[in-house]
Amino acid sequence: MVELRRYGGLPLPAEAAAIWDDIWHLEAHNSTAIEGNTLVLREVEALLEHGKAVGAKPLSDYLEVLGYGEAAQWVYAQASSIDGFGGEELITVTEVRGIHEQVMRHVWESAPHPQARPSEGPGGFREHDIQSFAEGMKPPPWVDVPARVRTWVDSVNAFGGDLSALGADSIAPQDIPLHLARIHCDFENIHPFLDGNGRTGRLVLNLILVRLGFPPAIIFKRDRAKYLQALHRADRGDYGLLAELFARSVIDNLHRFVVPGIAGPSRLVALQCLASDEVSYAALRQAASRGRLEAYQGSDGVWRSTKVAVDKYLLNRYRRRTG
Repeated sequence: MVELRRYGGLPLPAEAAAIWDDIWHLEAHNSTAIEGNTLVLREVEALLEHGKAVGAKPLSDYLEVLGYGEAAQWVYAQASSIDGFGGEELITVTEVRGIHEQVMRHVWESAPHPQARPSEGPGGFREHDIQSFAEGMKPPPWVDVPARVRTWVDSVNAFGGDLSALGADSIAPQDIPLHLARIHCDFENIHPFLDGNGRTGRLVLNLILVRLGFPPAIIFKRDRAKYLQALHRADRGDYGLLAELFARSVIDNLHRFVVPGIAGPSRLVALQCLASDEVSYAALRQAASRGRLEAYQGSDGVWRSTKVAVDKYLLNRYRRRTG
């Protein structure tokens, strides 16, 4: 994972906009769906791309996705840093609070937490104690939250410093997912906010990832039970399952960027890898589902096609428009 930075890192958001936008939509949809949001991917895409509230879902669901989408967009923009991460701070307390503020501000205006004090709004640490969770996790007393968050931030930045000095063998590359799992679990254990800790914690982890030159990690809603089980096991010191979830997601998203550059024109690849400024992923997926694009939907639900097939589809589409 670290070697990626030595070869120029990921394409900047401006250089691979279609891929970044697809990840943006998928993350906003799945991360909010894990917490109970009912918007489907098509509705998320319409809201984030065009500002349209398609469907007849509760207002709070649209506001949750809108806030998360804005926060994710800010996080992804950190990947466009000219110099990338060079051993300085990976994250600050101010950024943690800022991400929470972006995630929660829209929905809070419509439906604030009924027990919240004025200082516990978006970006404000909780001033209530939280009961132990059914799985046994016990967040610290609220008076300890500011100090615990500062300690957590210090540990993340120490991890970043160790990564920047990998020549000293301070962290083995294969152990990086375990460290990321510990970082995420520790944040969720602190539970620094009255609401929105899961969404904020996943975005905070992705901020760390993109600053290290990795693609974001997406936990899909279909893996919700596995994710919660992994957090439960991590809370008891077993980070393996959570590390695997993050590692697999990072690798899958890395393939989105790498495969289009190395695959031959006849190689079958995920449809989102074939999106471009000329044709969006949504348009390709619609064409595939209608049989207008030669494509194959695997057992994993992912549509795949080839550059040859997409070029043929675009040519035929152009002929239909001008014929």
